[in-house]
Amino acid sequence: MLAFSIRRILVAIPTLLIVLTITFVLIRIAPGDPAEVRLGDYASKEAVEALRRQMGLDRPMWVQYLEALKGLLQADFGRSIINGRPISGDLKRALPYTIQLTLFGIIFGALFGIPTGVYSALRRNTLTDYIGRTLSLGGLSIPSFYLGILLMLVFSIHIPLFPVVGGGDIHDLADNLYHLFLPGLTLGLVMTAYVTRMTRSSVLNTLNEDFIRTARAKGLSERKVIYKHLLRNALLSIVALIGVYSIILTGGSVMVEIVFSRPGLGRMMIGALKQRDYTTLQAVMIVFATFVVLINLIADLIYGLVDPRVRRK
Repeated sequence: MLAFSIRRILVAIPTLLIVLTITFVLIRIAPGDPAEVRLGDYASKEAVEALRRQMGLDRPMWVQYLEALKGLLQADFGRSIINGRPISGDLKRALPYTIQLTLFGIIFGALFGIPTGVYSALRRNTLTDYIGRTLSLGGLSIPSFYLGILLMLVFSIHIPLFPVVGGGDIHDLADNLYHLFLPGLTLGLVMTAYVTRMTRSSVLNTLNEDFIRTARAKGLSERKVIYKHLLRNALLSIVALIGVYSIILTGGSVMVEIVFSRPGLGRMMIGALKQRDYTTLQAVMIVFATFVVLINLIADLIYGLVDPRVRRK
């Protein structure tokens, strides 16, 4: 298992390097100049050029890239080229809110999606199955930001139970969970829809395997067939696909944070994008890429624990 884990970690390193390179190039070739954005449309060319030199944007791109790579290796994201503040400080303040939101959505989706998918598959083509499939299809069809607005209208405007905006005090657990519930429920319902349909499909495929028919022919109780044979084998594909959908959920958290005005990485990224703050936007994209790599790594490790054959490959 140790060798398997080391191989997965070594694969993650070049992945982050590729993401840094692509992000760096795309941000700098995108339209818009940070100096012009900061000074306004009526600034003189001399003032814009002076500010560009001050920001370090007049240097060759490869020099800027090497500096960004050096900072990343030292876990130093540098300073914002717009306000001059250390980016690491802003990331430390925003990161907990995004981690909370993403974890809430993943856990909620797994806790409710897996049982619902299994129950729906075991009662295929019944009313229960039709209801489960319809609700999951609805969850897949509704964009996360629109679902968030609907939940906000119901539970914040018409029934004032939860706050409309904000992330709460990160040091106050009750206040933090109070502000987390609605945005977390938004992502959780989307994740539940993904997991339900994927679990149902996986269980149905496993039900058609020969070893399930053999277990039933041996006279095992339905309970043992389901828990000992069916779920154990269906869990393999479920774990892999939950990792994939968790990555999709990480991207969806950006829109949810904007809808609920949570002080997380999503709002930080949009603010940097509007101001053409290259260094901040680059840092946020690297953090999101690290999330994706970590989720993939965790999914691979869990998959290796569940299926020993993977570790031996």
